[in-house]
Amino acid sequence: MNKEEIASYLKEKNIDKIKFAFADIDGILRGKIISTEKFFDGLKDGYGFCDVVFGWDSSDTCYNNTQLTGWHTGYPDRPARIDLSTFRTIPWQDNIPFFLADFSNANGGPLSACSRSLLKQVTQQCEDLGFHPEFAQEFEWFNFRETAQTLQEKSFTDIQTLTPGMFGYSILRPSQHSDFYYDLFNLLKAFDVPLEGLHTETGPGVYEAAIRHDQVLNAADKAVLFKNAVKEIASNHGILASFMAKWNENLPGCSGHIHQSLWDKKQSKNLFYNADDKHNMSDLLKHYLAGQLHCLPNILPMYAPTVNSYKRLVEGAWAPTTVTWGLDNRTSAIRILNTSEKYTRLETRIPGSDSNPYLAMAAALASGLYGIKHKLPLTIEPTTGNGYQDKGHGVLSHNLFEATLAMKNSPIAIELFGAEFTEHFTQTRLWEWKQYSKAVTDWELKRYFEII
Repeated sequence: MNKEEIASYLKEKNIDKIKFAFADIDGILRGKIISTEKFFDGLKDGYGFCDVVFGWDSSDTCYNNTQLTGWHTGYPDRPARIDLSTFRTIPWQDNIPFFLADFSNANGGPLSACSRSLLKQVTQQCEDLGFHPEFAQEFEWFNFRETAQTLQEKSFTDIQTLTPGMFGYSILRPSQHSDFYYDLFNLLKAFDVPLEGLHTETGPGVYEAAIRHDQVLNAADKAVLFKNAVKEIASNHGILASFMAKWNENLPGCSGHIHQSLWDKKQSKNLFYNADDKHNMSDLLKHYLAGQLHCLPNILPMYAPTVNSYKRLVEGAWAPTTVTWGLDNRTSAIRILNTSEKYTRLETRIPGSDSNPYLAMAAALASGLYGIKHKLPLTIEPTTGNGYQDKGHGVLSHNLFEATLAMKNSPIAIELFGAEFTEHFTQTRLWEWKQYSKAVTDWELKRYFEII
């Protein structure tokens, strides 16, 4: 809808308020409800929003190591601008109109900390090269018989999963909570976040959903909205949904794999497919794949942004640990699916469900385009068999600190995303590591309290 059509809709429905939100550096939606009068007043110049939303972490603790904003700037307002093309209504909240926003400047320039603005820039670069980027993210997450209050009262101990047992691809388990299960599928569709599939994964109370593919910015919007929507729908059923990458060391982690392909501008030809190649892979796909493999060690925090992310990236846990690719191989970092032109795509398997979709998709697309621009040859052979053992081309960093230092000092990261974003983002990840490093954990108490 355009401005006039939205105005007509709001008047016809006698709607006096709208909700809008944007994603912070961690991919968490921040926003507010405003009157329709304020909504129309701000369409041109934006809506003042305290820039502390880019100056604090996921727990609202202010950074002391970033330059963008802080006590030294006084935390001024910055204009958030609503994207009218993101209009939808929230079916589980009385169909209140909803929009996504970002902090792109009026002249098109971005705020360096705005992840949606960054993806818009990378998308424009892709389209300027003559490509249409088609993306989709899929998520695994755990569901619990808990609320925010019970977790606090129990100090996050003795957490009860929605169901017991592993039960991957179970027909029985979701039928035992069919009201929640079908609400997810049906309400998400009504929210314009349609799913291609929804099923249980291996693990107690864990679900997996594949979001229908779309142009990359739309795909990232839907992925961000999906995570928040699942939490809200679950809460309405007395369920708490968590997208933490690895909540229990004895259970599999939760992935956020990204599927991607490049098409011609008319979207009539998949440019990744070549029937004359022995693997049905076009030269464009090989350059794109080579770019992702080459850039991977330099941008890993954009796929794995938390301390917890690296607890998932361990051998034998359905998550990659090596710089590898394979043909339909789920042990490699990048999986190629190429049975037909329509479905040929590249799946980047490093991201966890805790990833910020805007940053993860920007990382995937920008690094793929890097390979195309530089015509990088695909010198790494496809992994056959166990990718965990294929370490000849490198392994992924073992923790957030190592990965962040590699990105902070990388000219490749600066080439892909600019110096301002790279500096701000890596400083926020170093802050995350610092908060973790000073914490005294239950593991330490159990191991050292009495015996040392």
